[in-house]
Amino acid sequence: MTIWILTADTSRARLFATKSSGSALEELEGFEHAESRLHDRDLTSDLPGRAFDSQGSGRHAMEQRVDPKDGQAIRFAAQLAAYLEDGRVNHRYDKLYVAAPPAFLGVLRDHYGQIAPLVAGEIDKHLTQCTPAELRAYLPLSL
Repeated sequence: MTIWILTADTSRARLFATKSSGSALEELEGFEHAESRLHDRDLTSDLPGRAFDSQGSGRHAMEQRVDPKDGQAIRFAAQLAAYLEDGRVNHRYDKLYVAAPPAFLGVLRDHYGQIAPLVAGEIDKHLTQCTPAELRAYLPLSL
């Protein structure tokens, strides 16, 4: 049985694999999303667009539907979920554990789709900087 462990935040993720609770964690992949580190002013233009009213001759500023930083987090979560989905389709893992700060964990959950049944556990902590040994301490003893 192959178990994947994803540690992620809005700008970085690491993917580990193990065969059992006793075997070492092996880092498979690292992901970077530099756009998430940018300031809002660097992600958007200066002013929102303008539109005509549906009736009459007035114009108004258009609101952004999603905060630029949130939009980058959503894009990164979708990228990670696509990678995990590819792994599921190609039978590269049997179980998945996900560790992320609470807000980003919620964004990831929104993108689980078909991988949801393989998620054996979630850890709502920021663990992307952990060594494999430190990460192991947060995982259940019986993976």
